Amino acid sequence: MRKLAAAFALMASPALATGLQIEVEGEGANGTISIDLLEGVAPKHVEQIAALAAQGAYDGVVFHRVIDGFMAQTGDVQFGKLGMDMRRAGTGGSDRPDLKAEFSDVPYDRGVVGMARSQDPDSGNSQFFIMFAPGHFLNGQYTVVGKVTGGMDVVDAIKRGHARTGAVTGRPDVMKKVTVTE
Repeated sequence: MRKLAAAFALMASPALATGLQIEVEGEGANGTISIDLLEGVAPKHVEQIAALAAQGAYDGVVFHRVIDGFMAQTGDVQFGKLGMDMRRAGTGGSDRPDLKAEFSDVPYDRGVVGMARSQDPDSGNSQFFIMFAPGHFLNGQYTVVGKVTGGMDVVDAIKRGHARTGAVTGRPDVMKKVTVTE
């Protein structure tokens, strides 16, 4: 009976998601980004992202840190919603626990999606970033969670922040709707 209940829980879980569809709206980017989630590479992180997306937690969250030639960061479900005080965007997470790093051999190439964290490698929570260009210095330092499979032109159009900090001034581009795909 316990095995049956566990199997049913797995079947109903968003952890079985294979990807995300992110509808982006803003001054820079407008369109849809498709991401394949790599549950075989980072199962706990993928489960966390899929669960937050299924709850609608990412809807309305801005791209708060965008560095030209490097990456676009988003996913602060606590302080990064459009209409909030953007000075705190990037400092929060979710009500779910932080995750232990799941490092892999997947390189940080263009279009790779990684989990943002603090100085502590085991502090990934809800924030993630999408690479504009290869950043192999991140290899083995940040958990890889996915890869963009469509809409890289939308990623490339995301409104850039300040060259030094990546902080976006004015109205940042926003993840209008994030849905889990199977």
